[in-house]
Order: sequence, then structure tokens, then C-alpha cells
Amino acid sequence: MSRRLDIELTSTRDDGTWTWRAAGAKVPKGVVVATLLPNQSKIGDVLKIEADFDIDGITVLSVVTQRDKSQKATLLQLIDDKPFVGVTEKLAKKSRDDKPRRGKQGPRTDRPDREPREPRADRPNREPRTPRPDRKSFPPAPEVPKRPIAKRLKPKRVHRTAVLESLPVEQRGVAERALAGGLAAVREAIKSQNAQLKKDGKAEVKADGLISMASDILPKLRVAEWLDKAEAAKADLDLLDLRDLRAVVVGSDDPMVVRDESTRALATDLKAALKSRQEREMSNWIEDMKSAVEVSRVVRALKLSGEPPKAGVLFPVELGAQIAKAATESLASDAGADRWIAVLEALAFSPIRAQVKPAAAPVAATDALRETVKRLSPLLPQIAALFGIEVVAGVQAPKPLRPPRQARQVRKPRDKKETKLTIPPAPKPVVEASVLEAPAAQAVVEVPVVEAPVVQAVVDAPVAEPTVEAEAPSSSELS
Repeated sequence: MSRRLDIELTSTRDDGTWTWRAAGAKVPKGVVVATLLPNQSKIGDVLKIEADFDIDGITVLSVVTQRDKSQKATLLQLIDDKPFVGVTEKLAKKSRDDKPRRGKQGPRTDRPDREPREPRADRPNREPRTPRPDRKSFPPAPEVPKRPIAKRLKPKRVHRTAVLESLPVEQRGVAERALAGGLAAVREAIKSQNAQLKKDGKAEVKADGLISMASDILPKLRVAEWLDKAEAAKADLDLLDLRDLRAVVVGSDDPMVVRDESTRALATDLKAALKSRQEREMSNWIEDMKSAVEVSRVVRALKLSGEPPKAGVLFPVELGAQIAKAATESLASDAGADRWIAVLEALAFSPIRAQVKPAAAPVAATDALRETVKRLSPLLPQIAALFGIEVVAGVQAPKPLRPPRQARQVRKPRDKKETKLTIPPAPKPVVEASVLEAPAAQAVVEVPVVEAPVVQAVVDAPVAEPTVEAEAPSSSELS
């Protein structure tokens, strides 16, 4: 079977034949008769042949004449000396006179004449409309002084972390347990471990070394924890919640904190700041209640009266009488049930609740109002009597209603960790004898403890027991 192949002429022979090989390759190669080649053939020419491939080799049958590639058409460029001028078009505006008008065409003749209309009957006189009632205009709620929202204390852990990092690794677990619950937490952890050891039939651990270690570390941790809170409180003195500031000042009286010299200057500044803040908050508190009474916002005034900035403060008598009078006027018999419920919820937890005595129960009393009065009856017995509700003696006082909280997602409990305590046993009595026993090795006890951090404590100086020296043997015993 023949097929075409590109070959390259490599050399000539004396017998009139040419040698060839595949173009661009070493094989295949062979011999071609000169009569099949063009007359002006030379070494290096590339030709296309038609050859027959068989077992004996490749036999060239003919040389295929290739067509010359047509040259691309040459484009002639016209040269013109005149500059190019674009063509523009501008339409003339159409005049109104060009539009045909009805007057020039004459009257329309294609429409038939209309028939004359019948005269309309006289309509009866309408009665004058009644004037529409004026829409009720609700004036905007009067403004009251707005105070900035107090910030809660968010201390950092700079000093606490520094103290923990300064301790050896094996003592940090005991330090964290002591900081969380004091020495009682350390004793409880050791007690639970000893109970487990006793259950497993192992020797119990003596806790004197761990308790001594926790007692030495705890003062430093308490001071570091208070310093973190105090520095955070000092950074937000103007907006910090008084409860948090008061808690930090009370914590400065801790004996462990007082003994440290680095806390005294900061504690003095915080006490002065607390006194100044309390005076300012008391002034703002009274001013806010007066403003609420002036603009007839009774519920707000009652709620503010039950939230003094300082516990145990005496309520102003004159201001209390004004708020009680405004609350009594709000609880009128023609007032709605919703109004009664809102006022009673605020009045029940106000220090002036005994001074408010409405004249009668509301006309439109609902079941929700009766349930509210029944719930608040231990705090408002004079109002419960208006509804015929008897107050049972010894009933627990209700708590203020709080907005419902979103349900928290219950997290999966963490896996229990094992606590490793490396505690050396107490040394045995040393007896001077001819044969000395080797000291006992340290006992390593692995005990699982529920919800306890990994603690690895080594007691360097355990409580030593008294040393007993044996009497020297007599001469008779030696013999």
C-alpha cells in the first residue's frame, strides 16, 4: 500500500541514483532513481514522494509535484492631498405653520347633527354636610434628661498572668485552684483525691505541703487580681457602673491587698473617685425624678425612685409627696386597665408605695389587672382591698418583672481530665544502725478528678517527722 512521505536528498551515486532520508529525521532512508527527480535537484532539497512500504523496504514510485503557494494580493494605497472632511447633517426645525389647522380646512361635514338634549330636572337641594370631627393630635412625648449608659467592669489579666508565669510549672495548677476558691478549694480537691485513693486501696496523700504552698502563693495572686480590676476601673471612672466601682473599693480593704504597698496609692484614688461619683449620681437621680414629675411621666418617676444610686439612702420627703400625688391621680376610676397595670408594676417596688391610696377601683377591670393586683398584694395591701383581694400573712414578696431572655444553647460537657499529683511521702525515721536502708522513692499517684485542671506539684520541703537515734549496742550484745 502506497503512501506519501516528505524526504530530503542526502547524496548522489555513480550509478545515477540518489540517497534520501525522511525530512528532519535519520530514518527511514533509502535510494531513489534519478529519473524520478526533477532536473535541477540538488543535495538538501525536500520533496514529497509517493512510496510503497513492504517487507523488502521502501520503494519510491513517483515524486509528487507541489503547488506554489499563491502570494497575497498587494493593496494599493490611494494618496490624496485634500484633507478629509466629515459629512454632517442638520435638520431644520419644523414650523407650526406647516401643520394643517382646522380653520383652514373648514367645518367637519362627516358627522351627523346631534339631537337636542332634554332639559335636566331640577335636583333637590342637598343637606349641608356635617363637619368632620377634628383628628386627635398626640403631642410628642416630653423629653427628659438622657444619661449615658454605664459601662460594666472588664478587667484584663496582665498582673495575674505575670504572677502565674513567674511560678514553676508544677505550682501553677495549685495557684489557679487557690485563686478560684481559696484554701478551701485546695483542701476540697485533696479530700476528694484521698477518698478515691482510699477506695482503690492506695496510700493517702498528706496535704500539708500543698496547703503551705497555696498559702504562700495566694496573697500575690489576690493582689495581682485586684490590681487588674483597679486599673480597669480607673480607666473608665466617669462611665463605670457604681456597683463595679464600689466592689473594687471594697476589695481594697482585703488584708492581703492592704499589706501590699503597691496598692495603697491606687486604693486612695479610687475611694476619692467613688465618693465624688456617688454625690454626682445622687444629684442626677433627684433631678431626673423631678423632671419626670414635671412632664407627667409618673411611671418613669416611680421606677427611678426604686433605683437609688446608693443603698439605704433616705428618700426626699417633699419629692416623695409629689410623686405619690401624681401616682394617685393616675390611678383614677376612669383610667384604663393597661394604665393601672403599668403604674402598679412600678409602684410596688417604690419606697413611697404606702402613700398612694386610690379612691376606688377602675370601672373597666380586666382579668389581667386582677392577676397583677393579686401578685403584688403583699406589697400593695391598700390597693388589693379595693379589688376585694385578701392578703395572706407570711406570703413572700414578688420580684420585679424582667424581659424574657433568649434560650441559651446547652453545650456538650467537656471530657473529664485526669490530675497528676506528684507528692513525695513523709520521710521515715532515721535510725543509726549497722545496716542503712535506702530512702523510699517518690510515689506517683494518678487520680482522676472531676473538672480540675492538670496539677503537677512537687513539695520541696515536706513536714519532717522527728528523728530518733538508736542507742549504741552494749559490749555484751556485741560478744
